[in-house]
Amino acid sequence: MDNNNVSNFIRNIIIDDLETGKRDHVVTRFPPEPNGYLHIGHAKSIILNFDLADEFKGRTNLRFDDTNPLKEDIEFVNSIKEDVKWLGYDWDGLFFASDYFEEMYNRAVLLIKKGLAYVDDLSADEIREYRGTLTEPGKESPYRDRTIEENLELFENMRAGKYGNGEKVLRAKIDMKSPNINLRDPVIYRISHTAHHNTGDKWCIYPLYAFAHPIEDAIEGVTHSICTIEFEDQRPFYNWVVEQCEMESKPQQIEFGRINLTNTVMSKRKLKQLVEEGHVDGWDDPRMPTISGLRRKGYTPEAIRTFLRELGVAKNNGTVDTQMLEHFVREDLKLKAPRTMGIINPLKVVITNYPEGHVEMLDAEINPENPEMGTRQIPFSREIYIEQEDFMENPPKKYFRLFPGNEVRLKHAYFIKCEEVIKDEEGNVVELRCTYDPETKSGTGFTGRKVKGTIHWVEATQAVPAEFRLYEPLILDAEENEDEEEDKTFLDYVNPNSLEVLNGFVEPNMKDAKPHDKFQFFRHGYFNVDPKHTTEDHLVFNLTVSLKSSFKL
Repeated sequence: MDNNNVSNFIRNIIIDDLETGKRDHVVTRFPPEPNGYLHIGHAKSIILNFDLADEFKGRTNLRFDDTNPLKEDIEFVNSIKEDVKWLGYDWDGLFFASDYFEEMYNRAVLLIKKGLAYVDDLSADEIREYRGTLTEPGKESPYRDRTIEENLELFENMRAGKYGNGEKVLRAKIDMKSPNINLRDPVIYRISHTAHHNTGDKWCIYPLYAFAHPIEDAIEGVTHSICTIEFEDQRPFYNWVVEQCEMESKPQQIEFGRINLTNTVMSKRKLKQLVEEGHVDGWDDPRMPTISGLRRKGYTPEAIRTFLRELGVAKNNGTVDTQMLEHFVREDLKLKAPRTMGIINPLKVVITNYPEGHVEMLDAEINPENPEMGTRQIPFSREIYIEQEDFMENPPKKYFRLFPGNEVRLKHAYFIKCEEVIKDEEGNVVELRCTYDPETKSGTGFTGRKVKGTIHWVEATQAVPAEFRLYEPLILDAEENEDEEEDKTFLDYVNPNSLEVLNGFVEPNMKDAKPHDKFQFFRHGYFNVDPKHTTEDHLVFNLTVSLKSSFKL
């Protein structure tokens, strides 16, 4: 990988640190909270942390910031591991914040002994009220001046489970008048009588993320703690914790801008709401921006990595057109995906002058852009299926597909001419009667006459039934709706037509297709065999991306 020409200010900081001797090695980490599935924004952080460590021959840890057992689950831990591996990375160390709970407790005791932390009896609402605003300083808690001895005893009692949830908290003692609200005596421990996925019932007090995170980084020897821009205001507290807890290692926090994609949501809270309220088919729904959703849709790790590297690393948040990501998916799949023919809205065609009972095998290239993939054979007979949209009884001008009296080429096969239209009692077209010209077989060099239209087809007697799932953007509005209209939520922008399910047919050689196999269906787009709903007797294809886009790099 050579990303030297792509903007990455963090890379420049690391180069400077190494050249000036501030650091002699690089350790990064990817620190997800196991309270949901990873999305494309997390993928940016994964790629950034692992790529930087790889470039400078350093290490990257995968660490689960599991300090809130109310929202965490082992299911999320396992899915995160799978996603990181799928993206193409392997961690040097696997850690959990909960591995350090004893160490964190001891560091909190150290703060109390230094007069830099105290047990507070104010309620959460009172703490919020005392905190002040951006324009007004906070007020000191009436419990702020408890003695060191009293605070040590109360904190020990908190650990021993002598108080109920919310009855007491431990707060850092910094400055209630600080212009940075994050330094106004932030809460660093709260009581929660909740079993933890890793430590069970050992603890009933848990550290707050802002207190735990710098300690975790320091314990692991992280040199560059890379996080998103919303943590910029937390950096003074991060540094305060490292300094006052007397951590031997001094990690440096660096913030970068998050990415948002058009026509979706990236908030974990909103994604969770979509799942829990049944708007989507789980966290891995192909309409979701989760890594598992993108994987199920047919996106490749190579395409995602190329896309995110191409974006570079900026200091400010930005919104990227989803079509840019789709562009890189097409670029990656065009040389990899076998070409095939699938009919998603079938219309039966009987070729009346073709010999009854006869089936011939025709040659077709697997991928014209990658000749090394070779050829395949497809059957052809008297009965085939074509797309309903490839026939019009009364076509407009410049319609070059099939209509009464018109002749088209069948891809890889012959010219056929529409002679008769069969309709049902309601007047719907249900079958076409056509004739073929045996002299026009593809590959024979026929030059007798030209036709303007080429359509795809599937031989009827051996065709494999298949379900096709076609996707449109999940969110109709182009933005993430951060400024939602009054009395509206992001759910009001959910596209009711984001999924269309159709039943058609594919070539017989597709019967052995396996989950996550990828194909380009002629004229339709790239499709992925769905791993969730495909069975031995039921093929399901998810539309990955259409064949073309108006997007330009």
